[in-house]
Amino acid sequence: MLGGFVSSFLIIQQHISLRNFSYNTDNEALVVLVGVYARKSLPEIYFLVQSTPPGFCRSVPFLCMHTVDLNNVIACAKHFVGDGGTHKGLNEGDTILSYEDLERIHMAPYLDCISQGVGTIMASYSSWNGHQLHAHRFLLTEVLKDKLGFKGFVISDWEALDRLSKPLGSNYRRCVSTAVNAGTDMVMVGQKHREFVKDLIFLAESGEIPMTRIDDAVERILRVKFVAGLFEYPFADRSLLDIVGSKLHRELAREVVRKSLVLLKNGKDPKKPLLPLDRSAKKILVAGTHADDLGYQCGGWTIAWNGMSGRITIGITLINVAYVSGTTILDAIKEAIGEETEVIYEKNPSPDTLASQDISYAIVAVGEDPYAEFTGDNPELVIPFNGADIISSVADKIPTLVVLISGRPLVIEPWLLKKIDGLIAAWLPGTEGEGITDVIFGDYDF
Repeated sequence: MLGGFVSSFLIIQQHISLRNFSYNTDNEALVVLVGVYARKSLPEIYFLVQSTPPGFCRSVPFLCMHTVDLNNVIACAKHFVGDGGTHKGLNEGDTILSYEDLERIHMAPYLDCISQGVGTIMASYSSWNGHQLHAHRFLLTEVLKDKLGFKGFVISDWEALDRLSKPLGSNYRRCVSTAVNAGTDMVMVGQKHREFVKDLIFLAESGEIPMTRIDDAVERILRVKFVAGLFEYPFADRSLLDIVGSKLHRELAREVVRKSLVLLKNGKDPKKPLLPLDRSAKKILVAGTHADDLGYQCGGWTIAWNGMSGRITIGITLINVAYVSGTTILDAIKEAIGEETEVIYEKNPSPDTLASQDISYAIVAVGEDPYAEFTGDNPELVIPFNGADIISSVADKIPTLVVLISGRPLVIEPWLLKKIDGLIAAWLPGTEGEGITDVIFGDYDF
């Protein structure tokens, strides 16, 4: 399954860097996040880089750092360190490893990022052998800064300091002292900015946080900002908002979808493939919870933290940008087929529909609901919304192509796989459902 991710990543590298970044002028700095996950299976943070070999994940930030090797671009590698190897894959969990294994498996990708000049590294919510990373002076200071020679600044995760005490946020002054003395240079405070400033000043004046630690943090932050040109040009060019969601962007997104699809099955008999589908068929059935839902296609971190269901990118205004585009899989199918082809759409087809004798084939789109971070923890990884039942009922009656929408591999039992004629892992195609139909109808190869 890695091929789809690699190809789509290279498309992003080759085209976004040339097309989008070329719009950047000297008066803006862009922050690009570089996820480093060696072995993450359950939580959903950096979609698609899960359940993959550490060696592959080491190449991802290396590619991305080449992509962002441009003026006025600040990269952030995250989350340091080991959050891709937590016990049972739980988000904000505990990575139980020797230091040697932590360094070999999880720290190696950061070496590549540092060698490429990454400006910031974010500490992880997770722990290493029971010790929270935001409080881990050995890893943040002695290893990352001193041993690995990182010259940028360490930034906390969102409201991570609150997690250093129980109940959350209690004894906040102690949390500030612990995190800053451990090596955190910049803090994403959230709602407690006044309390944070007050506590930090008290801790510095009392000497609990040495002035040398304050000076080190300030020096690191200023160094990154000077390199990025933020003092000469502190504001972004807001006229660039006009290109967000432009035709050029949508064409690129559609191309990424095409090149990230993974074909897992094509025909019960290798000599009789189901794909490409006949776009001139008399009648076809489109079914499944994800066939006509842009929110499900986009997943988490879209419009809202955990994403939403529905046509969420159409008619929405966010930060003065009007999102008026988006194509569901159903929309794309209707656009791709011949004028004489009838499309029947039912999320969960009725027995009468399934009994029809003149349906040439069915396209069933199922998958996960949107989620982010710990809300995506799932010990079973089965298809929700009775997805397996929908697939089974359709495939019992009609030749069926299943399009699986997910941010990670999901379980399809052998008995179900045997029933279906075709299976595609489409991951999270976002707003461009036409990237899927480009391939299943044969305009492009997998």
